[in-house]
Amino acid sequence: MTAAASATADIPTAEKALNGHDSIFSNGKVTSTVGLLQNAVLPSFGLHGGLSVIAYGIARSTNRVEIKDYLWPSGMVINAWWTAVGRHSLAGPRAPALEILKSLSYSQKLLLGAVTAWGARLFYRIVKRSVSRGKDDVRYENVKQQSGFWNKASLLFALEAAFQTAISLPFTLPFRADSVTGFTGAPADWAQTIRLTAAGIFTAGLALETLADWQLDSHKNKEEGKQQSDLLRSGVWSIVRHPNYFGDSLVHLAFPLWNYGSQLFTWSQLLGPAANYFFLRWIGGDRENEASQAERYAKESKSKHAQFELYQLQKHSFWPSLFEVANPWTWVVSGMGAAGAAAAYFYESRIAAAATAVNPASLTLGETVAGLQ
Repeated sequence: MTAAASATADIPTAEKALNGHDSIFSNGKVTSTVGLLQNAVLPSFGLHGGLSVIAYGIARSTNRVEIKDYLWPSGMVINAWWTAVGRHSLAGPRAPALEILKSLSYSQKLLLGAVTAWGARLFYRIVKRSVSRGKDDVRYENVKQQSGFWNKASLLFALEAAFQTAISLPFTLPFRADSVTGFTGAPADWAQTIRLTAAGIFTAGLALETLADWQLDSHKNKEEGKQQSDLLRSGVWSIVRHPNYFGDSLVHLAFPLWNYGSQLFTWSQLLGPAANYFFLRWIGGDRENEASQAERYAKESKSKHAQFELYQLQKHSFWPSLFEVANPWTWVVSGMGAAGAAAAYFYESRIAAAATAVNPASLTLGETVAGLQ
């Protein structure tokens, strides 16, 4: 066995990622809760905790709380890549990272790519806004005035590290088959449908986030310099009050769904989208933002404050109402999701055709890769 093969032998190949499995109870042995904590959760928390300590030190020394926001997407992407590739490349005997990456299954590669796309987009967005402001977010500027804030802030950084650990479960556990067992998935007849649904949900969510941020920037540029600026309530902002958070929730919902269609699913992965939803709704998302908005608008613009109160009555903060079926922007986002599902379908069809050409009697992922090469 070569060094590369030895180092990557513990990475799950998920050979049935395309043709599914006959039962959702496909693996008899299941990792215990203690084993899951020891082999997956604690290593992940150790990584996020260490990154949070570094981020806290930088934030305190620069007096910029928003450094923790930089870490939100980047830390989870780092965790995914470390779990999938990094820890194997440093294990003995060592193998080049590119070889380890190539050894991942079709489903694992797409999962890693999707997480990277989500994190890179969000990281770019956060850094861009930070640089353009030249100072901390207005929400943080106010709380920094509190006595002993930076001592208390260490708990906030630790709390976010814990949430990042839970949220990253759907895109770290599938790469820990060397220490975690009990992976399962959808029956064969439903596997591809579930994968395509996941691809559609992910694409729709990412598109919704991107459109929301782009439309918000365009609106701010348009309103800049006006004595009385208006609240953005058009475009995807006419669907819900926080389309970017709703889109982010869809993205994280897609990860365990994709795993379920790829025989890479464990029930603990459901903690990921649940933790992300809880954080966005009640800790660092729309609740925090709207409290800051209401206070700021009441001081700065009575007109904008009145618009904001009306907006709260007309639109839900997070979930679209049934009436949004008639909203053309709902169909724009849905169409983008359908395009993502279609792209996944045609790509899988190409893989299946290549694999069949290699060995018509056995359509497995190993032969698929050989066929594409």
